[in-house]
Amino acid sequence: MQAFGLYTHIRANRIRSGFLIAGLFLLVYVVTFAVALALEAMQNDDLSAIVDRAVADMVAFIPIATVLAGLWLAISWKFHQGLIGLVTGSRGVTREAEPRLYNLLENLCISRGVPVPKLSIMETDATNAFATGLNENQYAITVTRGLVDTLDDAEIEAVLAHELTHIRNRDVALMVIAVVIAGVLSFFGELTFRWLVNGPRQWNAPSAPRSDSNRKGGGAFAAILIALALIAAAWFLSLVIRFALSRSREFLADAGAVELTKNPDAMISALQKIQARAELQNVPSGIMEMCVDNPRSGFADLFATHPPISERIDALVRFGGGRPPLPAADPEPQDGPWGARDQAGNPPDPASPPA
Repeated sequence: MQAFGLYTHIRANRIRSGFLIAGLFLLVYVVTFAVALALEAMQNDDLSAIVDRAVADMVAFIPIATVLAGLWLAISWKFHQGLIGLVTGSRGVTREAEPRLYNLLENLCISRGVPVPKLSIMETDATNAFATGLNENQYAITVTRGLVDTLDDAEIEAVLAHELTHIRNRDVALMVIAVVIAGVLSFFGELTFRWLVNGPRQWNAPSAPRSDSNRKGGGAFAAILIALALIAAAWFLSLVIRFALSRSREFLADAGAVELTKNPDAMISALQKIQARAELQNVPSGIMEMCVDNPRSGFADLFATHPPISERIDALVRFGGGRPPLPAADPEPQDGPWGARDQAGNPPDPASPPA
């Protein structure tokens, strides 16, 4: 579907995100098949027979895998906010404790007629923020103490509007679900991988003599390699899907912040200040993916979860009406041991007399 305006872009992003989430769920069944393949490889050395039986086993395992994934998701649905607070050390705040912050958020919500999400603060010098929650009773926006102390009111309002847009677009819930399902894949994939590598000792033991009818040239070993490849592929694709979800939503959240505040310059200056100290120490990557900026990236930015700040600022300038940020000012000439430097930054000749 081709998108022409902000809201059609949001709708198109939701459709794409729905397909990506469905892809994550399909990867759960890929891992299920890999487990079935490994189990059957312990019983047989005929690769074709192993695959046939693994397919039958997977059909039988699908209800169990679905129930386990659903149970994991239900637990996360109920307790993810408490777990995030425990991991990040954030605490909820009230209007009395943080009137400046609370009033900025409340005014934004009143302007769009949406409920005010809970507000939390992380006591860290880093400058960042993120939104979490799966429904209106759980939505929360967390900001760092460094962000509150570093940004002015207009910039803080832009950041809050950015996170509120994530909530309004409902991609906060999608990101939480994506992180949870990716966690399921990582947990069971790693469990199976470790079991295959370290668990069944018979892989390293000499195999018993087999008749010509069932000797297929190491079919069990080939099945194990296929299972490991499937687990690795599922893990890799889960990362790609999470990155795709993160990168596509940040431009829309920046645009939504401008639509809420009518102040693209505040969003631009906020991004510049956040970029300098965005890293949240000792915070899992799943939470960093939900932040305004995530400085953690893969090799050559191929797997970066967020677009570069420079690209986001360029989009705000080209499409949001923002002004290009001013280049950094040249440092003032510094005095050296021989006196003031000249305009080129060089000290005067010590042999020449002072002026």
